[in-house]
Amino acid sequence: MQYPLGEHERDRITSRTGKKLDQLTLDEVMKGHVAPDDIKISAEMLRAQGEVAEQAGNAPMKKNFERAAELTNVPDEVILGMYNKLRPHRATKSELVLMAQELLEKYKAPNCAKLVLEAAEVYEKRGILLPEGQAGTGNR
Repeated sequence: MQYPLGEHERDRITSRTGKKLDQLTLDEVMKGHVAPDDIKISAEMLRAQGEVAEQAGNAPMKKNFERAAELTNVPDEVILGMYNKLRPHRATKSELVLMAQELLEKYKAPNCAKLVLEAAEVYEKRGILLPEGQAGTGNR
């Protein structure tokens, strides 16, 4: 794929629901033909962006796109809960391990699960985890 995808790969770009880029217009929104899920990016497009990044010599960006592609299968409320728990002093190590397990087993997101486990280890070394037995809901 050639970057920018919107210019060079327009016919191959689809949303999460399969709508083509040309179907996502203000006119179609006004007609009620575009739903919120229609404007969410697909995992395939995120992976394609990752390939473009890798071809440009940016392998770390490719990894970010791969994780983002995995998250397209995770409900928004779960992602928001994860974001909250990944903030310092918001979760125990066990909670982060369980989060990683859920990402791996329920959502088939191994790269995201690995990142959460790595975060748990770093947070433990830095002393920014909640003590075990304390529920991770506090505001700090």
